[in-house]
Amino acid sequence: MEHARTFPAFGIPEVVKFLLELVAFATLAAWGFIAWPAPLNIVIGILTPVVAILLWALFVSPKAVIRIDTFGRAIVEIIVMAAAALAWWDLGHPVIALVFAVVATAIGIITGRKELA
Repeated sequence: MEHARTFPAFGIPEVVKFLLELVAFATLAAWGFIAWPAPLNIVIGILTPVVAILLWALFVSPKAVIRIDTFGRAIVEIIVMAAAALAWWDLGHPVIALVFAVVATAIGIITGRKELA
């Protein structure tokens, strides 16, 4: 008898959160390549998203390597999302920075409340 795999149900907030993660990583890469002079831009353009992805994989992802409590995961998530918002601000797009920060905060609160329920 085969065992059926069960997958967690994902709602709209979880999908939006995943998309925000991808946008944050891409934003950090773009910021590194655009905001810095050559050849430093290559190093920063590669390292900033790599560090963010590493932090996310280690502490925040559903299959995190290092298990920490909900508040610790929230702090790492805030650091990554705030870095992306600040990158937009530094690139001269304060409206995008504020919209990104507000949406990331709202989705973080919604998904965080589900985790704590």
